[in-house]
Amino acid sequence: MSVETTAVEGIEPGGVYLPRPPLSEEEVRAAVQSAITRRGGAAADPVEMREALIPILSEVNQTLGYLPPEAFVEVGRQLRMPVSQLFSVASFYQMLSTKPRGRHIIQFCESAPCHVVGGRQVWTALQEALKLGPGETSSDGKWTLQTTSCIGICAVGPVLVVDADIYGNVTPAQVTEILAKYQ
Repeated sequence: MSVETTAVEGIEPGGVYLPRPPLSEEEVRAAVQSAITRRGGAAADPVEMREALIPILSEVNQTLGYLPPEAFVEVGRQLRMPVSQLFSVASFYQMLSTKPRGRHIIQFCESAPCHVVGGRQVWTALQEALKLGPGETSSDGKWTLQTTSCIGICAVGPVLVVDADIYGNVTPAQVTEILAKYQ
């Protein structure tokens, strides 16, 4: 059985990766500086920089693979913002991570429409195949398994996203075939 994929516009497939631990202080500083400079620099209007906070954190997250504590300290220093506020923003948005993620991020829709058309069975098959629970990353750094409240394509549930590839009408039997594409 063939599995159809659809790329998400604006996201490059394979753009998610696990960072090279440990990150040096210089790597963190350079990633933060680059993200801030791209949006006008720390000398820009503080209101504008606060409006650019999510894009800044998102770029640092993409560059480093996650937002380590040192990144919060550096962003806070350069933007003159409390680390607690930065962490609050980062922990609110699922697209940002405060811990390393796997090279491949799997998001599974746990909303009611996906659930009633077999989502629970697909979720169980995913957990068994990966030997992971929700929010966990495999010890080899290959997979991170996450749930999401809704992906927005309920008509083709159950839905699962691997990196930027979207899979709809997924059955438990397809899980192994889907994962094999990312070996």
